[in-house]
Amino acid sequence: MAPMADVQSYLLTSGRYRAEIASTGAGLRMLEFDGVPLTETWKVGEKPPLSAGLVLAPWPNRVADGTFTFEGTEHRLEITEPSRNNASHGFVRRVDWTLVDRSPSRVEQSVEVGQHEGWPYALTVTVAHELTEDGLLVTATAKNDGDTDAPYGMGFHTFVRVGDVPLDDCTLELSAGTRLQLDPVRNLPNGPSVPTAGSDYDFTAPKSLKGVWLDTPFSAELPDPDGRARHYLRSPDGAATVLWTDREFDWVQVFTADPAKDQAYPDRGRALAIEPMTCPPDAFNSEIDLLVLKPGESWTGTWGMEYRAA
Repeated sequence: MAPMADVQSYLLTSGRYRAEIASTGAGLRMLEFDGVPLTETWKVGEKPPLSAGLVLAPWPNRVADGTFTFEGTEHRLEITEPSRNNASHGFVRRVDWTLVDRSPSRVEQSVEVGQHEGWPYALTVTVAHELTEDGLLVTATAKNDGDTDAPYGMGFHTFVRVGDVPLDDCTLELSAGTRLQLDPVRNLPNGPSVPTAGSDYDFTAPKSLKGVWLDTPFSAELPDPDGRARHYLRSPDGAATVLWTDREFDWVQVFTADPAKDQAYPDRGRALAIEPMTCPPDAFNSEIDLLVLKPGESWTGTWGMEYRAA
C-alpha cells in the first residue's frame, strides 16, 4: 500500500497510557496501557484498514441513495459506497486536519467540513484527544459557521482489543437495551428499534464472541451513576478494554471484521469495532437523534477508553 503524503502522528503519554493520533481523519492510531494494545493499529502514512480510528462527520454510517431532505430542500450527496448505493461516513475521514493545540498528553485538531456535492452547510469540527492517568478522553465539538440551520451527526470508527487475545476468546458486554433493525444487503434501517433482551443481540451480560458477526446499531444505553455508559471487551482472565460514552453519543455501532465476510483486519483476522455515534444509520432521512445546529451554535460530546485489570 502506497504511503500517504505528509501525515503527522502525535504521540501522547500520561501515567501508564500511551497513544498516537494521526492528522488524517484525526485518527486514533494506537492506544495502549503498559504496552498492552487496547486498539487495533496501522502504519503511519498508510490508509487505515476499514477506516480504523477515524472520525465520521458530518454524518456517521450511511445516507440511503445519498439523498435527504432538510427544511424542505432536497440534497443529493456523492455516492461513496457504490455497492450499496449509499453516501457513507461523511467528508472528513480522509483529509488532513489542522493542528490547534499540542502538549505531551493532549492534541487538538480541527477541520472545516467544506462545500461538497449536495452539502451547502459550513461547519467546523474539532476533536481533542487527551490522555489522563484514567485513560483516554475524547472531546468533540461541531460549530455551524453558516447563516442557515445545518443537520449534523458524528461517529468514531474505533476498533478495540485486549492485548493479543484472539477475539473469539473474548466476551462482549454492552450497555444497550435496543438495536435498530437493518436490511442485511444495504445496511440501512428496515424497521424500528427492538429490545435486545432474550435475543441473539442481548449483550447486557458478558457474552462470548466466538463465531459472532455483528454490524449492528445499538441504543437505549444505560449509564452508570457518573452519566457514562460503558461497554466491555473482556479477555478470559477478566482484563477488559472499556469504551465509554456520554449521553451525546447515545448510539454504538458494533462491527466485526471477519475474513469469512471478506473483511479481515490485516494481521489480526477477526477484530471488533465499537463505534460511538450521535445518531443511527440514515438519520438524515429518519431524523432519529439528528442534531440541528443553528447559525453560530456549537455542540460538544465526549467519549473515552480505559483499561481494567483482571
